[in-house]
Amino acid sequence: MSSDLGWVPPGVDTTVPSPARVYDYWLGGGHNFAPDRALGEKILQIMPGVRDAARLNRSFLRRAALHMVESGVRQFLDIGSGIPTVGNLHEIVQAEAPDCRVVYVDRDEVAVAHSELILAGNGNTAVVQADLRDVDAIFDADPARKLLDPDQPVGLFMLLVLHFVPDEWDPAGLVARYRDRLAPGSFLALSHASAEAKPDGMDEAVQAYNVRSSANQAFPRTHDEVLAYFEGFDLVNPGLVGCPSWRPDGEGDFAANPAINEVPFAGVAVKP
Repeated sequence: MSSDLGWVPPGVDTTVPSPARVYDYWLGGGHNFAPDRALGEKILQIMPGVRDAARLNRSFLRRAALHMVESGVRQFLDIGSGIPTVGNLHEIVQAEAPDCRVVYVDRDEVAVAHSELILAGNGNTAVVQADLRDVDAIFDADPARKLLDPDQPVGLFMLLVLHFVPDEWDPAGLVARYRDRLAPGSFLALSHASAEAKPDGMDEAVQAYNVRSSANQAFPRTHDEVLAYFEGFDLVNPGLVGCPSWRPDGEGDFAANPAINEVPFAGVAVKP
């Protein structure tokens, strides 16, 4: 990316890799630094299919968002939204229904700074810098209070974020706190790294990631563990499946390596 770092918020340590920026690198984005690229390349050498896994997750976001718009949802909350790149949530939903409103949430200062730049001039979008554990603070933040009507359904996105939440933080309990703030008819779209998929190099890739990114450990989980996050929601067909198997548009939504297609679990559910 550009060597001009004047836009980087004060206090950001660009020498430490960030999950959001590594993901941006895998997607071919330009909002990453040398340590992010170094870690991203190391993981790619161990597990070349990780770039496909990132692409599959991005494609799932699009399909899930369109399903929600078609179901009448016009307001969205994206937790752990990461670095803005091609195919942002607001671009997808506002192309279908211009009145859609989107609030992005991330704790990464660089992700928030770039979001603010991209969203400038779009009055139906905003970004909140917060940890996903600060549920009440997120919903009570001025952008959320302005754009999200608590009495109407919300499309809640939690994509590839909960596998950075350790068990002691009670990820299922966290999701339940969000669920309790949502109106009936709200949707949850969730994806999570699988502990059951075993493409070549995955265990070694997770270990290498955790060694190089000590502040953001990854915790792949089993199907049953991820399924528990949907408690209080009704899963829509086809349930919790390998990411590309959730209502694919065609063969292009799948990776050539079948094992990679099972790496992220993905599902969409509605609050009754």
